Amino acid sequence: MTASSGQLIVLVGPAGSGKTTLAHRLIAKDPLGRGFSVSHTTRAIRSNEIDGKDYHFIDRANFEHLIASGDFVEWATVHGNYYGTSRASIVEHVSAGRELFFDIDIQGAFHLFEQFSEQTRLVFIVPPSWQVLVSRLTARGTETTATLRRRLQTARKELEGLLNSALPWQIVVNDVLEEAIGDLDQATRTAKIELKHRALLEQMLQAAQADARAAS
Repeated sequence: MTASSGQLIVLVGPAGSGKTTLAHRLIAKDPLGRGFSVSHTTRAIRSNEIDGKDYHFIDRANFEHLIASGDFVEWATVHGNYYGTSRASIVEHVSAGRELFFDIDIQGAFHLFEQFSEQTRLVFIVPPSWQVLVSRLTARGTETTATLRRRLQTARKELEGLLNSALPWQIVVNDVLEEAIGDLDQATRTAKIELKHRALLEQMLQAAQADARAAS
């Protein structure tokens, strides 16, 4: 990989779609040439997470200071918490010719593409159906009725945003993990939504719109 080939692989998709798992599996195949963007967040750390590896966990005052200082390429409020991407980290990886993977929301993806369009690949990760998404979220055993509603509402809005987007998205369906890993590897080299994937997204959106839990 040459210095000019550094890329930002931006993964967007509903909670439970497996974005982080897919990214880390690909990174493990080439740990020197690939890395994971560690975002800053104000949400509470979970028992299985490590500060500096999963996220940089900071308080709201420090986060807002970094916003004011222009240290974030993009930032957003998601489910009441701040999330942001460090500008310095992006420049470092791209300059070194590495692939840097991101797990961010769709608005963050738009901001990254605006600022690094030549280096950015946009990939939307989805389960094979809306019903599978709901099943995966409920199977985790960590969602309350309120948090499940918020995640489903966010998923519906992301599907709407993607189908109305003019940006060069690629779609990866995470059904069988090993196949999805291969599809994601291939997606980093192309940038289009195939017709079969558009049909899947439209079916998922129809199911989301019919799901009362996903209503705004």
